[in-house]
Amino acid sequence: MADRNATPISNLPAPPGRPNASVASADGVNEVSEESQGGVGWLGWAAGFALLVLLGMLFGAALWLYAALAALGMLLLNRYLAYTWSQSVVAVRATGKLEVETGATVPVEIEVRNRGRLPIAWLLAEDLVPRSAIVSHGGARSRHGALEIQGERLRVMLLKPGQTQFIRYSLKCHRRGYYQIGPLVLETGDLMGFHRRYRIGAVPQYLMVMPKVIPLSGFDVASRRPIGEVRIRERMMEDPSRLQGIRQWQQGDSLRQVHWAATARTGTLHSKIYEQTSVVGATLVVDLHEKTNPPQNEPMRSELAITMAASIASALYEMNQPVGLVSNGRDAVDRIRTSGWASDFRTRKIARQQAAMKAEDDRLRPVVIGAGRGPLGFQAIQRQLASLERTDGLTLAELLIEAESRIARDTSLLVIAQACDPASIVALVGLSRRGWAVSVILNVFDATEFANSAGPLISGGIAVMQLREMEQIPEVCRQVVLR
Repeated sequence: MADRNATPISNLPAPPGRPNASVASADGVNEVSEESQGGVGWLGWAAGFALLVLLGMLFGAALWLYAALAALGMLLLNRYLAYTWSQSVVAVRATGKLEVETGATVPVEIEVRNRGRLPIAWLLAEDLVPRSAIVSHGGARSRHGALEIQGERLRVMLLKPGQTQFIRYSLKCHRRGYYQIGPLVLETGDLMGFHRRYRIGAVPQYLMVMPKVIPLSGFDVASRRPIGEVRIRERMMEDPSRLQGIRQWQQGDSLRQVHWAATARTGTLHSKIYEQTSVVGATLVVDLHEKTNPPQNEPMRSELAITMAASIASALYEMNQPVGLVSNGRDAVDRIRTSGWASDFRTRKIARQQAAMKAEDDRLRPVVIGAGRGPLGFQAIQRQLASLERTDGLTLAELLIEAESRIARDTSLLVIAQACDPASIVALVGLSRRGWAVSVILNVFDATEFANSAGPLISGGIAVMQLREMEQIPEVCRQVVLR
């Protein structure tokens, strides 16, 4: 069943990062009136009315006065109808699960009701969906885009007093991502077209489509333990025979770790902390810079890289090994949080543009999730992979320099990229010479492109694998044996 979201807009805060944006009105929606394009404004009507009155007074023509009064009455009546109709409409959104797997279908239902005492002659309602998610690169509607719309999300309605109508459609999720569904833009006005009013009827919701996870037929990313003692900086595998301390119990801790004596003394669950004994796990580095991920290969290659990373993360989680994530991609969730959606508009075109999900973000902060084990860490990585997008921010070399201090030194470094420029090769070889266990998966189909990037890396002692297509993912990781 769909979960009905009846949160009134008046209770929602203004979008962050936009202090000048208009906030919701007391009736629960934002509303702005506008004279129709090409129509007569208030000054024109006032001038015309004054001219008619003046002519009637000068020439003693009662017909001019009657015409002026009729025009004034029609103007006031039309304005009253436009205002009343716009204030009488309420909309409530009901959507299914907002965190789904690739291939799922999400139903969307919007209830539009006339709560006023007058019938509404016409109301145009449109639920906005990101154009980039439903339109192909050629500009035509694509059935194989990220989202496939099944049904109509735009309707023209005639509402009687107290009548309710519905907008129902479904979203077929073909590709992972983070998408803004809505807001619902309402347009109404008088019968003559002199006055139009626009408002937000239902606030947007955000749909997260998880990346596809493919089971791996073989995988080994555990670094072979180097000779001599190593100072462990991150908690990886634990030795239950060597107790290091206790802490409060956290979700995901095994019952075998519970320190029952401390729990009995304090009245709250506490878990044992053991010393680390093994160097295992991997930190995934996903390169999504626009220069190394050219548009002609999109969206196939970037989706292939995300699927590869999600599959490796799932395999490590099932083996109870730590896994982390580092990427220079743009976080769509962070972009929405900082950009928000505007609600101050004057025409239908501006309303659609400003209420749509923003497509630009100039933040250069890398995405870093520390290596960890358990369901919470894996869910964080999965959600982050779902919301990653290509960006023109940090290059791969700049990313490795920026995030090196935050990467778990005791894990293997697994880099997934389409190409490695000279700066990236120097950075990766430098990490390898400083003691990191580095492997690279080149996400390219052409053998020549693979050789151009793989040659210098292999010369530097870095293992390189080629990822050509989706069907090859289960076999690629058979080659991953680090140090």
